[in-house]
Amino acid sequence: MQRSLTQQLLTWKAQPTRKPLLIDGARQTGKTYLLTSLLGQTFRRVLHIDFLESPEMAEAFSGSLTPQDVITSLELLSGQPFDPASDLLILDEIGECPRAVTALKYFAEKAPHFFVAASGSNIGLLTAFPVGKVEQYNLRPLTFHEFLMASGDAPLLTAFEQQANSAAAHTRLFDALTDYYFTGGMPEAVHTWFQLKESSILERVQTVTQIHSDLVAGYLRDFGKYAGKTDASLIEAVFRNVPAQLSAVLDDSVQRFRFKGIYERKSRYGELESAITWLEKCRLVLKNYPVEGTPRYPLAAYKKDNRFKLYLFDTGLLNHMLGMSYKAIKQQGYEYKGFVAENFVQQELVALGQDPTFAWFDARAEMEFIVADDAGRIVPIEVKSGKRTRAKSLQSYIDKCAPHKTIKLTGTQGSSMLEQHNIVAPLYYTGHVVRGLLSE
Repeated sequence: MQRSLTQQLLTWKAQPTRKPLLIDGARQTGKTYLLTSLLGQTFRRVLHIDFLESPEMAEAFSGSLTPQDVITSLELLSGQPFDPASDLLILDEIGECPRAVTALKYFAEKAPHFFVAASGSNIGLLTAFPVGKVEQYNLRPLTFHEFLMASGDAPLLTAFEQQANSAAAHTRLFDALTDYYFTGGMPEAVHTWFQLKESSILERVQTVTQIHSDLVAGYLRDFGKYAGKTDASLIEAVFRNVPAQLSAVLDDSVQRFRFKGIYERKSRYGELESAITWLEKCRLVLKNYPVEGTPRYPLAAYKKDNRFKLYLFDTGLLNHMLGMSYKAIKQQGYEYKGFVAENFVQQELVALGQDPTFAWFDARAEMEFIVADDAGRIVPIEVKSGKRTRAKSLQSYIDKCAPHKTIKLTGTQGSSMLEQHNIVAPLYYTGHVVRGLLSE
């Protein structure tokens, strides 16, 4: 299974000196596989330390944090040799060992020629962090492009990468997109889906559904284990409420997250802020801030902390938590499909570094997303999940804000991708369209 982040890690490896790598991300997004298999296979040898699996390895960091002392202790405890000139040291689930987190600072300062990589699922919850001493990346669930790479379907992948605009390509790519809506981007779910492609559709669906169920159960257990001073039951209530609020929308855009009714005797942002922040730091929810009036650059200057939309970090888990069947998703006839498309677009934007994202609204209209290009110009993105693509909100935005370019993402084949100013593209090309916008 290929990951787009691999190339950036290989660039890190090729530098004459480097800071330690730190891969953040929700549990089960493939951090260990990325480091041990995709990056690790390019090294002569890998010394893999997993603090969750082998907590006794924390002893290597109990004394001196000088890199050579740490390496010597790790060699003794693991029984494995380590050559700094050719080997990769992986410190997995590093959040379980705060002293190891601190040690990254000394590897950066005293041993920049070492190859050291760390990963963790609760990095955002750390109270102490080596700011400026690590090269950090966030590993998200697989994007739609990565999903197609995992499929092993070379013609389909080529059509996607070449942004084909034909009826045949649209039929195949939209079919793959609705499969992705069901599986989501969690590596185990995606791997299993394609591994069982010769099996019956019933077996494939049941197996992936069980994987989704196990993942959600694991996250719920984590709430109690890692909540700290935050109320674990409050975290769970907010987490479960994200899909519930998204699915409450009919034909309109996703609404701002409502605080009332989530938890008994708590109805204000200040009372839920700790749980929302916890989920955000653990990469389980994604924020989108609506901006009122004429949007200006930088968009972050105009957001209000207590006014936002919340999306789930993975579309497959979103549909699972709502009990959405594979058949209903494939038919695209279920009542609340608009929010699924929006959640998908949100994920694709975040994977491109747009985190948080932004929306626009006025008294009568709302634009699902707005993005700033390199020149600081604001571009509206309208999301239409089905074949009805007339967009009153987009026209309202054009009338009020006169953008130099607009983007409409739809469930149709769209128009030519060569259009420069008013782009109408199929939803599955979200990554292409926005990446092109950001690179202008």
